[in-house]
Order: sequence, then C-alpha cells, then structure tokens
Amino acid sequence: MENAKFRYMSIGDKTFTVANYVILTTIFLMVLYPIIYVVSASFSSPQAVISGRVLLLPVEPTLRGYQAVFQNAKILTGFANSIFYLVAGTAVNIVMTILCAYPLSRKEFRARCAVAMFFIFTMYFSGGIVPSYILVKSLHIMDTRWAMIIPTAMSTYNMIICRTYIVNSIPDELYEASQMDGCTPFKYMLKVIVPLSKPIIAVLVLYYGVAKWNDYFNAMLYLYKEGLQPLTIVMKEILIQNKVDLTKVGNASAVAKLQGMSELLKYSTIVVASLPVMLLYPLIQKHLVKGVMVGAVKG
Repeated sequence: MENAKFRYMSIGDKTFTVANYVILTTIFLMVLYPIIYVVSASFSSPQAVISGRVLLLPVEPTLRGYQAVFQNAKILTGFANSIFYLVAGTAVNIVMTILCAYPLSRKEFRARCAVAMFFIFTMYFSGGIVPSYILVKSLHIMDTRWAMIIPTAMSTYNMIICRTYIVNSIPDELYEASQMDGCTPFKYMLKVIVPLSKPIIAVLVLYYGVAKWNDYFNAMLYLYKEGLQPLTIVMKEILIQNKVDLTKVGNASAVAKLQGMSELLKYSTIVVASLPVMLLYPLIQKHLVKGVMVGAVKG
C-alpha cells in the first residue's frame, strides 16, 4: 500500500518524503548510539573503557560495574525510595490534576476563568527557594517523605493540558445524559471523565513520573536522612566518592585500574538510574500520541 502510494507521488513529494526519512533516520541514530554505547560500556571491562576500545558492542564482557554499584547498601534503599516517590507522588499528581482540571472545564462554573488565573499566575511568578523552604519547614514535613510529594502535588501546565483535553474530547451531551439518569457531578467525573481520559492520563503519568524519578533538587533541599534519600542523591554520592585523586596514587598501574573502575561505575549507575523510566514508555505508548496531540492544543 505504501509503495503504491509512493509510486503515484509527484517528484516534489517523493523528494520531500525521502529527505524526511533520511533526516529522521539520522536523528534516530544520533540519539540511539549514545544509549547503546553507555549500555555496552557498562558491560565492558575497565581497561576496555578507558582505552577507548568500546565502540558499539561490549568488549571483554563483565558485570564488575553492576557488582560495584549494588555492593553499596545505599543503592537498594535509594532505589526503593525513588520507586515510592514515583508511585505515590504520581498518584497524588494525577488525582490533584483531575480534581482541578474537571471543574475548570465546566461552562456552568462561572468563576472558572478567574480561578484559572490564580493557577496561571504561579507559572510566571513564584515565591522562590527561600519562601518554599520556610513553608515546608513550617508545615513540619521537612526530612519526611511528604516533602517530596506535597510541594509538587500539581503542575499548572499539566492541569491546563488535562483541562483542554476534557473540553475538546468529551462532549457536553454526555453530561446532560448523565444528569437525566441522576448522576451527580462527582460521580460523572469518576464514571465518565476518568475512563474517557485515559490517553491524557497516560501522558500525565509519563510527565509526572519522569519528573519524580529525576527529582534531585527537592531531595537535596528537604531530605537529610540517608534512609529517605532517592536514587539520584545516592548516585551522586557514589560517583563523588569514587573519583580518582591522581596526586594520592603513585603507581601507574593502580591509577589506570582506579580510573577504569571509576569510568565503569559511571556507566553502570547511568543504566541503573535510567532503566525504570525507559521501561515506562512502552507501557503507555498506546495512549501517548493521542493524548499529546489532543491535550497540547490550548483552548
């Protein structure tokens, strides 16, 4: 079918199509190669990594890098904390976003524009780091898991995307029909809005989930207990602790060994930290494109 369609294209359309495929393929390879290189380097020997022999496939395959990563007990704790912040934080984000976006999508809510302005105002003006720190401390959630959830409970930008999706994709006739059947507004939101909003919810899960998994600054600002710190903080500490101070190592072979292990450790930590987010994309790919295209049109 595609070949037949291409055969009847004009010369200009054929040129554009071929050029488009070439450019997109080139960009894809440019993005794919660093990922393959990092994964291959993480499975290669330290000597192969520092000598530059790793190009595409692992050289002298070994699991020494991953063994070094998981020998530190902080890794498992940090990984578990990051999973908790990802799941619990994203769940709170989705609930808060829908609870805010749905009322602002209803035309009978006359104050919706005025209320929306309060949310939009926060996109351009904020109190800053110091007031936010004082607020978290005043709420007595400093150095608790809530410090990673409550301050970022909702994104105004994502709320606008969700509201736009509801307005553009769900007809008002459904609301009128539900009222005739005696459905309350809250029940209508749960039974109709949420099931029909799966594409945009999938997009929001991706946006919020990636942000939660990569959240570094809030953890550094609000968490001091090692048992509560996410994987991003733990990884930073491990990489800093494994830096090689060349002035304190006199043996050339020892320097090379330490440098190789340090480089191998970096690539292994990158793979460990990136794997959960990379696994998240295939799970929501079905709804991702539709949700992004419909929800991104601001109305």
